[in-house]
Amino acid sequence: MSTHVEIVEVGPRDGLQSEPGVFPTAAKVEFIRRALAAGLRRVEVASFVHPQKVPQMADAEAVLQALGAPPPGVRFIGLVLNRKGFERAVAAGCNEIGMAVVASDTFNRRNQGVSTDESIAAWLEIARLAEQAGVRTQVTVSAVCGCPFEGEIAVERVVEVARRVAEARPFEIALADTIGVGVPTQVTEIVSRVREAVPGIPLRCHFHNTRNSGFANAFAALQAGVRTLDASLGGIGGCPFAPAATGNIATEDLLYQLHRAGYQTGVSLDAAIETGKWLQEQLGRSVPGMLVKAGGFPRPATATA
Repeated sequence: MSTHVEIVEVGPRDGLQSEPGVFPTAAKVEFIRRALAAGLRRVEVASFVHPQKVPQMADAEAVLQALGAPPPGVRFIGLVLNRKGFERAVAAGCNEIGMAVVASDTFNRRNQGVSTDESIAAWLEIARLAEQAGVRTQVTVSAVCGCPFEGEIAVERVVEVARRVAEARPFEIALADTIGVGVPTQVTEIVSRVREAVPGIPLRCHFHNTRNSGFANAFAALQAGVRTLDASLGGIGGCPFAPAATGNIATEDLLYQLHRAGYQTGVSLDAAIETGKWLQEQLGRSVPGMLVKAGGFPRPATATA
């Protein structure tokens, strides 16, 4: 099995969307450029949602305009929830579109204002339009490990939603533990069951470290054969519509574990740590990531005479 792991950087979108203040546009652009300089090649740059719902993402078009066209080999991902968002993202210059469908109907209504069935219908339309426009699309099934409103989510429900969104043949399906309640055995089962239901479609996983299980879940996903993981520089982020949904697993902390375990990512750990430190300065507070505080593997002290 391949030892290469692809990291999708979600900090500029999922990381910033729950911040109490609005991150300046210029700082968002710098954030994304730092991620690219570190070697990350798929970056969630913005979400194209109603600015009154998520004011932190109101400048999505301005961010894309400042960035310019994606460099060769780079994907600027725009998260959308409906056709209007899709049209905005494509017009702004995103060359990859991500859509989210929540396995919990209650959470889907809280997050997107419509039922899960309605979101699936919107996704199927978006996938058709994207194919016509030549834009790559992927879809996330959210809250696969649990919901703050409905509690436990049956694996059968996750499989059902995954099977339905797979009808549009996305290039990838992501499985997201949106509120950070999952444990490794649960992740192993979900990945296995979904893979059986949607053969031939690569799976990606998205974990939050809300209950300190995010990194264990990431390694469970790797052991189950997943080779693409979401992470956020500094470990910032959360869902504004999920109570107590704290940050994503930190990109730099994940890189440390992957590299020490023999996986290759093509991403510089040192550059990721420096970006985490830069984020602390921009936010005016510490970030959840641990390597920002501890650094990488300690270098032996140089002996002196």
